[in-house]
Amino acid sequence: MAQYCIGIDTGGTFTDAVLMDKATGKVVCRTKERTTHQDLGIGVGKALAGLFTGDVSSSDVDKIAVSTTLATNAVVEGMGARVGLFVIGYVKHFNLPVAANIYLDGGHDVTGKEEQPLNLEELVDTVEKLRGEVDSYAVCASMSIQNPAHELVAEKAISLLERKPVFCSHKVSTHPGMRERAATACLHAGLMPLMRQFIDSVQKSMMDVGLDCPVVMISGNCQGIALKDAVERAAVTVASGPASTAVFGASVEGGDGLVVDVGGTTTDICLIKAGKPMMSTQGCRIGPWQTHVEAVDMYTGAAGGDSHLLCSEKGVLSLGNMRVQPLCMTENLPDPDQWFGIGLRESLIIPTVAGKAFVGGKNEILDYLRENGSATPLRLAEKTRWNGITLEKQLERLHYQQYITMVGFTPTDVLHVLNKINIGDRTVSVKGAAILADALNLDIENLCKRVVQLTEEKIEKIILEYLGRTIWGEEMVGSVLDTRDNELFNLSIGLKMPIIGIGAAAAYFLPGVARRLSAELRLPEHYEVGNGVGAALLARGELAIK
Repeated sequence: MAQYCIGIDTGGTFTDAVLMDKATGKVVCRTKERTTHQDLGIGVGKALAGLFTGDVSSSDVDKIAVSTTLATNAVVEGMGARVGLFVIGYVKHFNLPVAANIYLDGGHDVTGKEEQPLNLEELVDTVEKLRGEVDSYAVCASMSIQNPAHELVAEKAISLLERKPVFCSHKVSTHPGMRERAATACLHAGLMPLMRQFIDSVQKSMMDVGLDCPVVMISGNCQGIALKDAVERAAVTVASGPASTAVFGASVEGGDGLVVDVGGTTTDICLIKAGKPMMSTQGCRIGPWQTHVEAVDMYTGAAGGDSHLLCSEKGVLSLGNMRVQPLCMTENLPDPDQWFGIGLRESLIIPTVAGKAFVGGKNEILDYLRENGSATPLRLAEKTRWNGITLEKQLERLHYQQYITMVGFTPTDVLHVLNKINIGDRTVSVKGAAILADALNLDIENLCKRVVQLTEEKIEKIILEYLGRTIWGEEMVGSVLDTRDNELFNLSIGLKMPIIGIGAAAAYFLPGVARRLSAELRLPEHYEVGNGVGAALLARGELAIK
């Protein structure tokens, strides 16, 4: 009789898998593998295979729950499919971070009566102009929750002109707020390709290790949805990883607590009240996106072990929002002396899939990389017609499509230099640190301390932004936090609850954050794979399939 369940969590840096005894809730085995973005199935497959090295076989498992922060990371990093948004009706204009925001006449009033006819001619003309510039479409019409006719007509018209996905807001949200409803539809449109790739990789990996049991995807509200539905409802998975984070935190904290998950790409924050995850009443917020997605009350910010350390030509250090591959984790890395230095984001661009044809014909940047090997942005600017912001956008696009890997100096490299962790090649991290320290007239130790401090400060800011919104509201939080250290006084903030740390990097960055916030830090058993444990706990119980 099957007596085990499995929880899988795929993040931007690591994929964790946990084998749990259903009767006792005890973690029998756990694995952590690098997430292989060029082929997600490799990392998932290794993590699953590592669970069956003992007496347990795949036939002993009767349920799997899967969570992922890939969707969350894509939103925070500004990645995802290119979306064209059509907003129909007379509303106050707003802009979302998508490829195109288009406003059309049309829409209905609060009773569902048509206010203006849909400007179908302009819609057709715009779709023709956007051909090749977007990957999917989102449509949001005023009061479509009362009468979706204009959204449905627009969906049909776009589908006749372009063989690309179209997502209508009334199908993904029943709330009246236009901006949030449009944002939710855009997230569905932008994340669907990523979710399809992830689910395909999970299913293939299960077959490879002989697993044949029910499997569900954790949605942001801590419930499960069937895998076949997760692609069409991709936005509900945008808080999948944080939901597992919250469940794990609640399992170890019976009172109030602040769960802080420090990953490779993002830091996720959520509150535990009386031993239960707080749920958002208005929909979760991730980076710049306020949505109508039902989820745990959480906040995600771009800060993690693989955040890109940037250094301006004036010598100012900062942490960027984009995840890059650390120097220490890159095989066959060219000597940093040949390319690493000040300015231009200090990154190296490496082609990843030599035999994969570029979708859409030739690409000048990819052609150069495949003919000449890795190159810096400066070299690409010299050898192609792209430069500045346009080059950055081209590289981000190729990075999202897995044609290239972007390599840079990260907090993970610093942890290797400081001998805190040993999961990669320390020698290249040390060389990179030496080059950067020399350029800044610092010694390596002080450079590393500065990077750790930057990481702690960014995580602290994410925590305070989340808590500040809860207490003061979004309108006030920025002004309060920006002025707490000024020429007349300094405000210190102390938390009235413990910080519950999750993630492999938590032990290295959260002690400093806890000191800054005068808070107790708790690192529970299995905190390194906390999201995987959270998913397994949800698999162990009865998940409501929506």
